[in-house]
Amino acid sequence: MDEEVDPDDENVNSVLVQEYSELFHILSSQSPTVIMELCEMMPGRNVGRPASADSPAAVTELIKAMLEYYRAASPADCADFLQRLCMLCENIPMHLESRLVSVAACADNGSENFNPRLTNEKSSSLPAEQQLIKRPRIDYWEQCIAAVRRLLLRRWERLSEHLVREVQLDNVWVSLRMPNRGKERPDQTPGSADRGSRTPESDGDLGSSESRVTLETFLQGCAGKVTVVVGQAGSGKTLLMSCLGQQWAHGLGPIPSTCLFILLEFRQLRLLSRPLSLSDLLFQHYLPPESGNDEKQAIVDYLLSNPEHSCWVLDGYDEFDSKLTRQEAQGEVLGPEYPLPVADLISGLVNRQLLPGCTVLVTCRLRDVMDLEGVSDKVGQLLGWDWQEIKEYVDNFFEVKGESTNRALGMQAADLLLSNRHLLAMSSLPALCNICCICLKHLLLEDKERVAIPTTLTQVYLTVLGAFLSRDSDNRGKPEKATTTRSPQRLTPLSQYRSELCELSRLAWRGLEENKMLFMEEEISQDVLELSIRTGLLLQVELRHERGMLVNAYCFIHLTMQEFLAALRIMTSNDVSDTQLKKRFSLKTRWMTKSDQRTVFTDSLHLYVCGLASSHCTPTLMQLDRASGGKGGPSWVQTRQNLVLKLLKNLCHSNSLTGPKILELCHCVQESQNKQLAKEVVSTRPILELRNIRLLPNDIDAVAFVVNSAANSGVGLDFRACSMELECLDVLPSCQYINSLSFRSRKYGDKLAEKLSSILPKFTTLSKLEFCVASLTATGAASLASALQACPGIMELNLSDNNLKDEGINHIANILNKLPKLVSVKLGQNNTSLTAVNCLIRKLASNLNIQHILADFFLYLMVPFFSSLLNQEWNKSEMQKLANSLVRWPALSVVDLSGGQWDVETLRTLTQFLPKFSVTKKIILNGSCSSVEGLVVLTALMSDCPSVMELHISSDPKDPIVVSIVFSGGTERPANEVSKKLCCGLVPADLEKVWRSLGTSSDLTILDLSSNCLGNKSLKKLLDVLPRLRNIQEINLSNNDISMEGVAMLAGALCSHKNLTQVDISNRGREQVLLKFWPPAISLLQTSYTLIYFYVVSVSHSSLNDEAIENLLKALPKMLSLQRLNVSHCIASAAEALVLVRCLMLSHRVTSVELRSQSESVIHLDRVKAEQSSCRLTHFDLSSDNLERLLKILQEGPLLSALEYEIMNQRGFQRRLPKIFASLQCVFIHSLSSNGLSQQGLLDVASTLCMCDNVSDVEVCLGAEERCLIWLRQYGGCEKTLSVRESHLQHEHVVRLAEILSDCPSLTKLDIEEYWIRAEEAFGLVCRCLELSANIQTIRVHHTTLHLSLMKSAELTSISQYTRKNNLQKLKENIKIMFVLITCSFSHNILGMEGAEFLCSVLPLLPNLTSLSIGSKDRVTVNEKLSEALLECTSLQTLNLSGYEIEDTAAQVMTRMFPRLLSLNLSHCGWSAAGGLQIFQALGQCVSLEGLCLDSVHLDEDSRVSLAQSLRNNKSLRSLKLDSWRMTDIEVEQLTRLLPVWTKLRKISLSKNKISDQSGDKVVEALIGCSHLEELHLSSNHLKDLTAARMALVLPSLTHIRVLDISDNSIGREGSLSLSKAIMYMKSLTKINLTSVGTSELCAVAASLAHCPLIQDMGLGWNNCGDEVALELAKIFLFCKKLTRIDLESNNVSVAGAEALAKALESCPAFQLIRLWRNKVSSTEAKRLRDKDGRMNFSST
Repeated sequence: MDEEVDPDDENVNSVLVQEYSELFHILSSQSPTVIMELCEMMPGRNVGRPASADSPAAVTELIKAMLEYYRAASPADCADFLQRLCMLCENIPMHLESRLVSVAACADNGSENFNPRLTNEKSSSLPAEQQLIKRPRIDYWEQCIAAVRRLLLRRWERLSEHLVREVQLDNVWVSLRMPNRGKERPDQTPGSADRGSRTPESDGDLGSSESRVTLETFLQGCAGKVTVVVGQAGSGKTLLMSCLGQQWAHGLGPIPSTCLFILLEFRQLRLLSRPLSLSDLLFQHYLPPESGNDEKQAIVDYLLSNPEHSCWVLDGYDEFDSKLTRQEAQGEVLGPEYPLPVADLISGLVNRQLLPGCTVLVTCRLRDVMDLEGVSDKVGQLLGWDWQEIKEYVDNFFEVKGESTNRALGMQAADLLLSNRHLLAMSSLPALCNICCICLKHLLLEDKERVAIPTTLTQVYLTVLGAFLSRDSDNRGKPEKATTTRSPQRLTPLSQYRSELCELSRLAWRGLEENKMLFMEEEISQDVLELSIRTGLLLQVELRHERGMLVNAYCFIHLTMQEFLAALRIMTSNDVSDTQLKKRFSLKTRWMTKSDQRTVFTDSLHLYVCGLASSHCTPTLMQLDRASGGKGGPSWVQTRQNLVLKLLKNLCHSNSLTGPKILELCHCVQESQNKQLAKEVVSTRPILELRNIRLLPNDIDAVAFVVNSAANSGVGLDFRACSMELECLDVLPSCQYINSLSFRSRKYGDKLAEKLSSILPKFTTLSKLEFCVASLTATGAASLASALQACPGIMELNLSDNNLKDEGINHIANILNKLPKLVSVKLGQNNTSLTAVNCLIRKLASNLNIQHILADFFLYLMVPFFSSLLNQEWNKSEMQKLANSLVRWPALSVVDLSGGQWDVETLRTLTQFLPKFSVTKKIILNGSCSSVEGLVVLTALMSDCPSVMELHISSDPKDPIVVSIVFSGGTERPANEVSKKLCCGLVPADLEKVWRSLGTSSDLTILDLSSNCLGNKSLKKLLDVLPRLRNIQEINLSNNDISMEGVAMLAGALCSHKNLTQVDISNRGREQVLLKFWPPAISLLQTSYTLIYFYVVSVSHSSLNDEAIENLLKALPKMLSLQRLNVSHCIASAAEALVLVRCLMLSHRVTSVELRSQSESVIHLDRVKAEQSSCRLTHFDLSSDNLERLLKILQEGPLLSALEYEIMNQRGFQRRLPKIFASLQCVFIHSLSSNGLSQQGLLDVASTLCMCDNVSDVEVCLGAEERCLIWLRQYGGCEKTLSVRESHLQHEHVVRLAEILSDCPSLTKLDIEEYWIRAEEAFGLVCRCLELSANIQTIRVHHTTLHLSLMKSAELTSISQYTRKNNLQKLKENIKIMFVLITCSFSHNILGMEGAEFLCSVLPLLPNLTSLSIGSKDRVTVNEKLSEALLECTSLQTLNLSGYEIEDTAAQVMTRMFPRLLSLNLSHCGWSAAGGLQIFQALGQCVSLEGLCLDSVHLDEDSRVSLAQSLRNNKSLRSLKLDSWRMTDIEVEQLTRLLPVWTKLRKISLSKNKISDQSGDKVVEALIGCSHLEELHLSSNHLKDLTAARMALVLPSLTHIRVLDISDNSIGREGSLSLSKAIMYMKSLTKINLTSVGTSELCAVAASLAHCPLIQDMGLGWNNCGDEVALELAKIFLFCKKLTRIDLESNNVSVAGAEALAKALESCPAFQLIRLWRNKVSSTEAKRLRDKDGRMNFSST
């Protein structure tokens, strides 16, 4: 920095000479107007402006001339010039401007030759306001700097009062980190051209994460940049920033003294809620101005003009409760007076929107650096203290704090601290080191001889807490008071201050909940506050209030202390619920991600909670529990401890924990000191994968606690890509039961290997060592080799992917024979030569234990023995030597000789030796065969070497030829299959050579000749030699330029070769050509049996003209075994499709024709004549002529079961439907879906109900799921139904529909679902129907649907209505006249008391009413009046009072009607104990009761006994619902005794009862006598395999079962297999619900459903089922024609399984919905499938 110079000692001319260079640069950047105005001050200079003055050269000459003139001018003239220059010029550095103005003023005041003329000229030419700006502004700026200096010195004096040792920035070490810059923004540092000769210093090397510099060096050159200093909580960031400010105030340090040093703390900023301007922030919350607004404005103006003269230190970003936002692009500059939220204001500084060019220094924790990515220029991390610095601090602590007697404790304290892993880890942070020293002093002063050092971090903090409390100088006689009431045993500080600790822990917990660390004085009681300050548990912090006033606040001595006290609160107070504990209990790690929630705390709470769950802490917790208001007994505390251990146990069994989480779990288990938990950690993780994290010695200590619980089972440690100090390896031997060690990282080199070698012999159980993908050289290998000799248990050694070279390989090879148990060694990718490989082979020749050896340039693995010799240029003699060596090996698994360019002789040499090799899997020769001659040599192996099972030769223009010779142990095919793959550009002439080399071999089963250039000629040759290949099963001729002529040859072969079963042809033979044959074993059956073949012909992606289709159809009747003809992507026009539809006439074996334009198209055939067939034409626009042709074909074909097509011209088509249906005598579903029907078309389709006697059902939907289905029956006279949904019917449409239906006497059911049917409209509909009740039997309105049941000449007998209270009166008036009404339902309504009054008035008017349902959503009371009205309904037999509260008087009246009831629903009802007892006693009189529903009712013991007795007397029960009773095993046993009594039982529901597996077994067994059972509901219980096995025995005998629900149980895999056996016999099953049954293996269940022809609804959700289940379900569509719904939500079905289901849906027009929410289908694929078929539902609703 510049030295301060006394202006009185300076000469104005000499100053100009000294600053000549910088003044020249400043003037060069000014406008020509300013230059000319300055030039006019020189005598003799013309006022006029020369024409050339604007040129750069002319301006430069003027500036030089002007400066040269004033160098020699009088002091007065020179002073005037400098003053004018300061007033006119911009961007003058503050230090230079101050110097020039000062020296000019002195010259003016002391000059005897004062020139008034110049002064007057100057004053007249410069405005007065500009003359008054610069000098006062500089004075105010300097006054501001002086005030800040005083402020920072006072701050430092306050902070440094209790320091143990002096703070020096050059003794603080920083590790440089590479900043993550998103987009490079322009450097705001003032350059030499702009700011004179001073240039910023270099940033240094940020590329190395291991580089280490002092903090003072790191801050050099930070001017104009954003610099970030990171460190852990307690690393001293705030103290260091205050020290930096103190140094600046003294004119020292890296921040220039001419800058304004602004130190702001984020913990202060987070308290500012109102928007602030930059000026407000500076003067209200940092340095309140002592003068008025003019001075403040002058300072702000100067700051805006010279932003580089300010340094903003923003301390503690980790304590801020908002995130700084990042500007991706350079934003506009913000105004200093514009109020902004504090977060936006600070973001503006960091992003250069405010004061661009200022210096910004931010401190935070490491996890918060992510918020500053892209804006930080330098990032440095404060390094923790090493053991020497810790020892130095301990010595200073005891010398400074203690007297001479305490100094003797220093050495003992240092020894204790350095020997304890927890204290040592804590002491690496200065703040925690001070706490540890206070703790040690307390322990040593208590008892020097027997110092009990805590064994866990939690116990350390308990000790620390006691140590701080013992420092209370005013303990108010508590010990004496305590001794009068308690035993003479001395009380601990924790017991003395129980109530105070209770309040402090409550304060800490509230701070954690509210994410705050500062507390106001009014938040703490005075006694506790005074105690906490005396003991040092709380520190006083000075805060500036919102209005700028200073107030006192308090924080805990460290964040970890607040977290520890919060953990005490959790474990000792029941005002923290279990839910709150579970919410807070998670494995927080020190590795944060962007998605993690920001918090000011260190995330150590869970550690302390685990530590307090230890039994060692139970006595302390019970003492504190009494102070928190608890009973002090062990039960509550131990219950809370058990909950923590249970949560920890769940984490131990989690299989989704990453490396950091596993490490944190080890710390938690260590804190709990629970060895059983430690065993469970390793029982589920045989290898602890601690990958890609930085490890500390205390981490290894925590891992050791867990590993040592494994005992004889052993554990592996995987340190892949971990950063660790060598000290970690000093701790590693404490892990006693390690069986494998893995080190994988380029960071690991010879130093780590040398250190590892010193500890390897200590691992007596070690059997596997990996030091791979690292930087090991021969030096490190020598160290490891020496150590491995002392490890006789080593079985596997992996040193691959290092840099051992030949020397390192030799080191390892020399010790291999000294490892008797070694079975595997991997040394690949080590920059070795063939010499080293040969050496290794010689050394291993006598070690027959070795099973794996990899000594190549690439890592590869095969079992049991692998030898890889890659990239060697072998000649014939070398190959002979190698072959002779390999012959001696007793067992070779894989031999890899890839990478060499061999001649034919070398290749032939290898093949000659090959029969002598003991190869079990394969030989790899990639790139070694480069000619057809070599290929012929290899082909001969198929006949010369019987052990060769497969030969693969393929090539790619970009890659070498891939060659592999596979033996029996390396193939996945059956032992009798021999395959050959030749894909290397063969031409017909080459194929002749291959046939000759193949000889007379007839064992070939698979021949792959794809991707060659064979053409039709070679195809003909192949067909000629086909008889020689007696065992052939598959021939692949794809991509061989085969034309349609070749396809014709294949078609002829299909008839002439009897065992040719499948031909797949695509793109007219140019792409796929695949032939498949029956296995030879099946062909032998022809001698004695007539064989039924299964043929598949696929001609896909080809353009078939009419002639080709005709030829195909002519051949169709001759292919008697053909079952599937695939013509996908071959049919483009409707005419071509109609030609193919003719197959229905030509072959009566056709079961379905599914044709789609340029898409998947298939014709299915049966082995015998088909009784019915279906026809579907999709995406073909059929004209009228085409439709006529189609109908003519269908009339001559078999009976149709389904027909679907699309029409080009809709106009008038629907009116022709009656004619169409009359011409087709068939039983089918006629689908017109996806035909774009209008409302008029809907009416035309509906009219078929009247005009066509054989139309039975019509279903139309014009909404998103467009649907139009017409059911036909072979014979007329059937009842008819009409369903209309989402069709947006207008008034005229409804009128027309009514007219059509009035002419349909056979219509028995009408369902209309429209969005306009709401409460008012529904009410109007019901009233209108009541008025016109000519043939209406039933009215039901539910949500938006109107259901009408109609009968000829019948009266209205049933009404079901969703209504509102204000419509009741009008409905009453209509019901009055309907005295014949027999069924009435108002369930699912909100009637209230008005509804009850309505019922009381209506019921007497309905003498024929037999069924009444008034189930209520809200609690309505059945009073005496309503019960009397019910009693008067003498014909009432069915009553639903679900959800009502029944008064005692009402119960007494109601029970009088019970004997005549057939069905009673009292679910969710409430009553008193007396009322309930009366009801259930009365049930005993219901001898004819057939249905009883008591879901979710609460019965006392007397009522349960009465109910059981009443049910025992009932022999006519048909339906029983007892859901949500939570039955005990005794109650279930009582129920099983009753089941045999109810022989007429049709339905039983026992869901949500938590019935055990044993009880479930008894229930199912008892049902065997209920032969009429139709519905069985057992969901949400605890049923398992035992119950499922019983179902397999009982359910087949219950032949009437229609509904089976066992969802939400734990059936398991074995249970699902048992269940599948039962389902096969349930022919009446229509609905099955297997949601969440505890297993994903439901393939057998899905397959068994094919035996249930009536199945309509399947629920298989929430089972984690994969595609295999979806594929099985896709198959059953062919057999389950009535299927309408499948629920597969929350499974693992991928897009492949969903595609299979969508494909199956295409042939099922009546199917309604498949739910696939929460499966492994991306949103894009889900949308595609949903658009393809609206019945595929991927949403949650």
